[in-house]
Amino acid sequence: MNLIIDIGNTSIKLAVFQMNKIVNTRTLQDCKLELEVDNVLLEFPKINQGIISCVGILPKKEIEKIQKKISLIFLNQDSKLPFKLQYSTTDTLGSDRLALVAAACNQYNGKNVLVIDAGSCITYDFVDKNKNYFGGAIAPGINMRYSSLAHFTSGLPNLQKKIPQHLTGNSTDSCIHSGIVNGVLNEIEGAVKEYQNKHPDLTVILTGGDTDFLCKQLKISIFANADFLLEGLNFLLEINSNQL
Repeated sequence: MNLIIDIGNTSIKLAVFQMNKIVNTRTLQDCKLELEVDNVLLEFPKINQGIISCVGILPKKEIEKIQKKISLIFLNQDSKLPFKLQYSTTDTLGSDRLALVAAACNQYNGKNVLVIDAGSCITYDFVDKNKNYFGGAIAPGINMRYSSLAHFTSGLPNLQKKIPQHLTGNSTDSCIHSGIVNGVLNEIEGAVKEYQNKHPDLTVILTGGDTDFLCKQLKISIFANADFLLEGLNFLLEINSNQL
């Protein structure tokens, strides 16, 4: 059994895989990582290896203690990857994006794939049918846009995301919801159409924390999979397990 540790910007996700299927997931906000890993290992004693992807703050002391309990791989650009890196600044490439592209290559082999991860940031990652990964785009996420309006202005409130009822807002709150949510929807749909102009057979994957919020409103054909990153990390653990 495999343990997946995804350390993001706002939370930590743990997942347990057995035979390439997720059997348990949990999200940590304020909980200590080592304590929760101990709980997972107690519940699933057959776990013998794990992988860590970190784009947030790495709790080094806790990781060192976890390493004494199971074998761990730290995902980075030097790990064995199932695609060709065409990215010019690999040292600044997030391990989460590596995992997303790996999942695309594994589950949609031989296809042109655009992976859209809607989380703290909205990332776009494109890998072609020959497994060349070129990069994509990075934009502010939905919650970041709400927070930015409140932070950089003196009179606008910090709202929680909400599906706008109308295109034209008739209050400050409804104007903010329309501007941010409709702006993100148009941004995503516009990016997909640009890629489809170059690659008519494009497969589009939507993942990340805002998957459910967005997929109901998008007017394009997509595959929604909130666990795509975790599945990519598990795949990378399997192909890198000889390093343990």
